[in-house]
Amino acid sequence: MCGRFTLASDTETLTQTFLDFEMPVDMAPRYNISPTQDVTVIPNTENKVEFFHWGLIPFWAKDPRIGNRMINARSETLAEKPSFRTAYQRRRCLILADGYYEWQNIPGDRLKQPVYIRLKSQKPFALAGLWEVWQADGMDEPLRSCTIITCEPNALLETIHHRMPVILSPDNYAQWLSPNEQTAAALQPLLIPYSDEEMEAYPVSRFVNRPANNSPECIAPI
Repeated sequence: MCGRFTLASDTETLTQTFLDFEMPVDMAPRYNISPTQDVTVIPNTENKVEFFHWGLIPFWAKDPRIGNRMINARSETLAEKPSFRTAYQRRRCLILADGYYEWQNIPGDRLKQPVYIRLKSQKPFALAGLWEVWQADGMDEPLRSCTIITCEPNALLETIHHRMPVILSPDNYAQWLSPNEQTAAALQPLLIPYSDEEMEAYPVSRFVNRPANNSPECIAPI
């Protein structure tokens, strides 16, 4: 699962990391991105950053609150689930991040320990995502929403949580973002655990538990 993440890198770092994509001139650092907020997305229809609602709302949904339950999508069942299969074929995206949180069970402690997970390089990265367009009667503008794809954890993270978000290799951005319809057989090999040797994880304060908290204290080691 991926229920909170960060994008605190400055615009210059993001521009250098994602050279092929147009970035906004200025983006405020975000240390505690939560479901239902807008997140930074590169959809497969354009080579620039957009902002989508986090929590995928299928085009056929009657109630947009369904998105609250679809912040993540399991990689193994994307081609089967009605909520995701069309987007998997046609509407894929990159969701930009530079770290994410998980809550680890601690023996003898009723409260879970928040853990911050990032690349050892501390560089930003792209999560594999899907997106949709939803518009109810009477809405002037459609709502674009997205979900983060998850997979089995790597060796580093399997003691923290049983899932991890799919972090895509830059070599796979072009295929993932291709506007052409693709089969699951072609896409599934991209949805694998990221190398544990390139990642690190450390405990952080329960300060991050409150979604309203958005400061460097969220990612400070304890």
